[in-house]
Amino acid sequence: MKKLLEYGLIIFSWTGFLLLFLIFFYIIGYLLYKGGDTIGCELLFGDVPPLDGLLMRKPVFDGLFPAMIGTLALVLIAVGIAIPVGVTAGIYMAEYGQGKTKQILSVLFDVLAGLPSIVVGLAGFSLTIGLHRFFPGKIGPCLLISALALCFLILPYLIRSTQMALESVPLSLRQTAPAIGATQLQNIFYVLLPSRLPDILGGIILAIGRAAEDTAVIMLTGVVVSAGLPRSLFEQFEALPFYIYYISSQYTNPAELQMGFGAAILLLTICATLFISAFLLKQTLSWKLQR
Repeated sequence: MKKLLEYGLIIFSWTGFLLLFLIFFYIIGYLLYKGGDTIGCELLFGDVPPLDGLLMRKPVFDGLFPAMIGTLALVLIAVGIAIPVGVTAGIYMAEYGQGKTKQILSVLFDVLAGLPSIVVGLAGFSLTIGLHRFFPGKIGPCLLISALALCFLILPYLIRSTQMALESVPLSLRQTAPAIGATQLQNIFYVLLPSRLPDILGGIILAIGRAAEDTAVIMLTGVVVSAGLPRSLFEQFEALPFYIYYISSQYTNPAELQMGFGAAILLLTICATLFISAFLLKQTLSWKLQR
């Protein structure tokens, strides 16, 4: 009976894996089939010569280059703000938090992790209205507020991943540095964090994906269809997720819909590039730490 259950579990696991594998390649194949013909310089720069677009000699309004740059800027700013806050909070939860304070904060972070992105977007929109009242004509929906809203959205993931990584350090390793006179802070920065840095980077990789794909938050806090390249943190911007949503819901001809599929391929490429870069960094750090 036990062997039968074991074989059943193995078959179920492989079936789930193959199903996920097939769905993934079906989605990729469908996107390439629908939008593969649009891939090229015209998709990014429209009628503007690529070199002029890259050097910002001419504005690009009928290509996806501004949306690609806006997406990259949005993700990098949001993750750049969230990493120090999330890692620091995770260190506190793992090493300093105790008793009811830790329990309350744990419940709070779990609730924040389960918040729908539209709620975070509405909070960012409310912040925008408040700032606009205090600074009329100076602050409105913009790249910075969108990045801050996305930062708030991904913070629980960073906090929890850092906390779980530090709490999984073996007791023998945890007690090594204090045994030779190191303080708790020295133990955290010289022993615990380096030993679990790859796991923390894994949480950062998940946060990058969460920030890159969200539409509801940025839709309410600063993204527009046509804004050109973002020249300031306090200006509106373009982003690929919103462009895909806009085109798929309001396209007027098949060519526009095909552009939407091309934008989806471009967004997947950007996410894959960010993931691979973070993964290679994680592997490099793991190799150096094991030497």
